[in-house]
Amino acid sequence: MIDKKEIIKLAEEYISGKDIFLVDVKVGTGNRISVLADKKGRITIDDCAALSRHIEGAMDRETEDFELQVSSPGLTSPFRVREQYDLNIGNKIEVTPVDGRKFKGILLSATAEGFEVETEKREKGLKKELVVIPFRYEDVKNVRIVISFKN
Repeated sequence: MIDKKEIIKLAEEYISGKDIFLVDVKVGTGNRISVLADKKGRITIDDCAALSRHIEGAMDRETEDFELQVSSPGLTSPFRVREQYDLNIGNKIEVTPVDGRKFKGILLSATAEGFEVETEKREKGLKKELVVIPFRYEDVKNVRIVISFKN
């Protein structure tokens, strides 16, 4: 079976010095390799193809056959790495902490320890009030961007 660490090493070798960052690498049964990458301004098909060629070019199909897919995480995928938070500052996100509650709001900032979301809070019978809620990464189960078709 192909070693996930080797794929990560090859991907990091290619993206070093570029504004591309690695989101996730999986090696599944039958040596199905999935590499998720992104970049500020969003990754292009050409970026993914170049990363794929680099990884594939460094591997030997004669030794071990594999299937390789390189893509972006997708708009509805949960955030996995800090850089995704940085890319989405100012966007509306949905946060699900480990306690299962859900919060929707605007991602204001991200640091090494956590992030802040501005959301609406409504007290009984009172009008809505904007509040800033801090979250630590380890206290969050899931974060994803909210897609809205309203203006």
